[in-house]
Amino acid sequence: MQFLDQAKIFIASGAGGDGAVSFRREKYVEYGGPDGGDGGRGADVIFEAREGIGTLIDFRYTQHFKGKRGGHGMGRNRTGASAPQQLITVPVGTEILADDDNRTLLADLTRAGQRVVLLRGGDGGKGNDHYKSSTNRAPRQFQPGFPGNEMWVWLRLKLLADIGLLGAPNAGKSTFINAVSNAGAKVGAYPFTTLKPQLGVMSHKGRELVVADIPGLIAGAADGVGIGDRFLGHVERCRVLLHLVDASQPGPVDAWATVRDELDAYGGGLADKPEVLVLSKADLVSPQGLAAKKRALEAAAGKPVLLLSAATTTGLDAVRDALLEAASLGRAPVGAGGRAWTPL
Repeated sequence: MQFLDQAKIFIASGAGGDGAVSFRREKYVEYGGPDGGDGGRGADVIFEAREGIGTLIDFRYTQHFKGKRGGHGMGRNRTGASAPQQLITVPVGTEILADDDNRTLLADLTRAGQRVVLLRGGDGGKGNDHYKSSTNRAPRQFQPGFPGNEMWVWLRLKLLADIGLLGAPNAGKSTFINAVSNAGAKVGAYPFTTLKPQLGVMSHKGRELVVADIPGLIAGAADGVGIGDRFLGHVERCRVLLHLVDASQPGPVDAWATVRDELDAYGGGLADKPEVLVLSKADLVSPQGLAAKKRALEAAAGKPVLLLSAATTTGLDAVRDALLEAASLGRAPVGAGGRAWTPL
């Protein structure tokens, strides 16, 4: 299934039904009086988060959602039927934002089964029974149903995961997620092998953590270069960042600093999240060269650096242990709306 993390849709709640103009017509009752019922309520527009949906691709083909009108009132003081709710199901982790700036957060659906009423349907109008008086015993006045509301909104899907994988292109992120889960991410010896975020589940010491693998980040990502701002948005909710730096390339400190600069530029608290820093592809570097790069990176980052070869699984358990510890200390993910994403 194709992955889509942003979509623009039109939603409209239903109008209320009109009140009825009716009079009692019974045998032996010559002047029965008004008995027009009220109109029914129009459909509300409700969003619900459901498990098992991992993309917004359906909204590329269906972009208009209009609630039905409430039923009109009827004689014998019968109220028109309320329209059924206009229910829109979205993946867990979907944000709903106003169309005017693609920034104002209207709702954030982070739990399965969570619902939000975004637009209320119009109320039904009153029937002529409400307009009788001592001077007007046969009113023909009724109230039309109230109109519904309508608006364009943006849907933005942010993956919910415990661990977010970060790094420059071809840093070994997909190899890592394949080594610790059954994600089946595409692996290749060239940059941008991963073109869309994907999830895997890491099991270690009786616990399970969801890992999100996002495409590689380059300079300017926070400003939309390589649509990196969209990729950074997917790690906003993660508890821990696993930052992989390719040990086989020259200048690991520069590669680490580039990604850190983009975290700072993006904002949203990304730069403050717990980070496990790892030199990946350790099997491709001599022991002396690896030790020198480790010392340089630790000096620049001011924190310990782990060594990992996901291809040979060397150092894999140490990284898992560090992630478990960091995840237990990391705060629960919180949606914050954030900046507008670069359109595709």
